[in-house]
Amino acid sequence: MAWLTKVSSVPLQQSLRHLDRAFVNFFEGRASYPTCKKKHGEQAATYTAAAFTWKDGTLTLAKMQVPLDIRFSRPLPEGAQPSTVTITKDCAGRYFVSILVEEEIKQLPASQERIGIDLGLTSMVISSQGEKVGNPRFMARDERKLARAQRRHAKKQKGSRNREKAHRRVAKIHARIRDKRRDYQHKLSLHLIRENQVICIESLAVKNMMQHPTLAKAIADVGWGELVRQLEYKAAWYGRTLIQIDQWYPSSKTCSICAHVLESLDLDVREWTCPNCGTHHDRDINAASSVLAEGLKVYAAGLAVSACGGDVRPNLDGIREGCLRGSRNPLS
Repeated sequence: MAWLTKVSSVPLQQSLRHLDRAFVNFFEGRASYPTCKKKHGEQAATYTAAAFTWKDGTLTLAKMQVPLDIRFSRPLPEGAQPSTVTITKDCAGRYFVSILVEEEIKQLPASQERIGIDLGLTSMVISSQGEKVGNPRFMARDERKLARAQRRHAKKQKGSRNREKAHRRVAKIHARIRDKRRDYQHKLSLHLIRENQVICIESLAVKNMMQHPTLAKAIADVGWGELVRQLEYKAAWYGRTLIQIDQWYPSSKTCSICAHVLESLDLDVREWTCPNCGTHHDRDINAASSVLAEGLKVYAAGLAVSACGGDVRPNLDGIREGCLRGSRNPLS
């Protein structure tokens, strides 16, 4: 174990703290049993303030004579002092530096816009305002190139340098797909947060949906779970409200005009006419409008619970009726 002395003792201590936290999460039922770190997987080392030097925009780690050559993706906040630095190496051989600083995020100006969102495969996001955001299908674009690289990797002798090089090529393709998808999700989520005060979205059990025999690959490629995760923390940052309705709410089968619920609606039916009021619906836009109506109902109920006195409740029927009429501000 003499090689452990080549680095600072701080990352080793932090690894033990992370292991302790992993076991605590396991015994309290929040995570699965911790697994051993792999030599060829992603690697990370965490340095606290005592193990690095930050001076004039340069970072020098403990037991290093020269500062790191860093290309910053964005400047640090003015006057910010890093408290923790994490060096990460991904499977493609790229190194990243994550610098933890304390920053006060300014909330966005209040908006009167409310929006319902339906998540799909043909269009990634369908809004209650009739806007459809396409699904770029980043995995499908590079699928042939990835399959070719994986076949070449499988033919290399285990333990050889050529197999390691082939593995690196496969990892680079995966990294490019992941980076493009993540960049697209960040831009889309930030656009939704900036334009709307209340965002209503359906809750999806993506892990269960991944068991589908034919749609699993497409569901994994679209990345619904990551988009919702970004919406959650960005809404908390910028003073927005994200409402996730019950996953069993029949948004596609519910008429957004009269609230009539169909007994069944096959997946291949993209348009339908309400038998009660005769309105012709686009399946996805109608689902987004139904999600908005249900989400505002949940939102209003939450406001009533938090109201002083406890007996002050908004008129939920009036809110839903205003939403079904297509009002842009049903709560006003």
